[in-house]
Amino acid sequence: MSFLHPRQYALAQIDTAREMEDPDYLTEGYLNLARSNEKLCDFQKTISYCKTCLNMQGTTIGLQLNGQVCLSMGNAFCGLSVFQKALESYEKALRYAHNNDDKMLECRVCCSLGHFYVQLKDYEKALFFPCKAAELVNDYGKGWSLKYRAMSQYHMAVAYRKLDRLPDSMECCEESMKIAMQHKDRPLQALCLLNFADIHRCRQDVEKAFPRYESAMCIMTEIGNRLGQASVFLGVGKYIRILNLLRMTALCSLKVHCLNERIFRKKEQQEELREQVVKFLQCVEELELYCGMCGESIGEKNQQLQALPCSHIFHLKLRTVPSGWRCCLKPPGFESPPPPPPRSV
Repeated sequence: MSFLHPRQYALAQIDTAREMEDPDYLTEGYLNLARSNEKLCDFQKTISYCKTCLNMQGTTIGLQLNGQVCLSMGNAFCGLSVFQKALESYEKALRYAHNNDDKMLECRVCCSLGHFYVQLKDYEKALFFPCKAAELVNDYGKGWSLKYRAMSQYHMAVAYRKLDRLPDSMECCEESMKIAMQHKDRPLQALCLLNFADIHRCRQDVEKAFPRYESAMCIMTEIGNRLGQASVFLGVGKYIRILNLLRMTALCSLKVHCLNERIFRKKEQQEELREQVVKFLQCVEELELYCGMCGESIGEKNQQLQALPCSHIFHLKLRTVPSGWRCCLKPPGFESPPPPPPRSV
């Protein structure tokens, strides 16, 4: 379900509350409207509706809801990177939670503080607060919804990943994802998929990372989480950088194996030579640096090459092109320039 639907329900609730002239119901409607805009990353509207809630007069549930209002306002300020006001709002929400002995609210604020300190790169505090939330769930949450446990586990997973404790991050994220799947919690599923992708990226397992980025993006787009989409794009950017680095590393490894092969060949160390040849061929296969006709490696030594428009590359010394490739040849007038004459010494 898109985050647009809760906003529509909140607007309907506000209209009904005005018709009934019920200030408590109206306050609750504005809180729901603030929350729905927070999920849609419309943070300025979230702050505006939160202020409307706090300024409502003649309500009996104001003190009960003010902590939740301050939490939503803190999340909005954090989304806008106004961190001082975000922290002020979170501290107010915590005071309301303590004064009302509201352990559920305290748990939610701790999770938001974990996210807050991830943004500020204080990863020890980013782990401390969701761990505190997990303790609250264990101590008081027997009758609570499992979403509180899932939420705390997810924020712990993010902090563990930032601290490079990837096995711990994977374990917490798997538990959070399991609960999200059971309750069909699509927003949390998307966040878990994003964290899984980031874990695999940190492990430089690019084959596992990208499909998870794709799945996370599909859900983020479906539910309208624009901030989540931006986070996916950021992760994909880091993924591409690592992919390029790995490719450069593979090319360097190719050159190293080629040099070692020559050394061991000269020394007639057959076992070491065989090992280097195998590794060299593995790198050639990985980088696809081989002639499309004869299958010999490309880049091992100075050789003239011919590139076809279809991107097939073959050694220029092989003048005859296979019949199946003739459609790939350049039309007359587009031949490659002749090789330069040999330089005089």
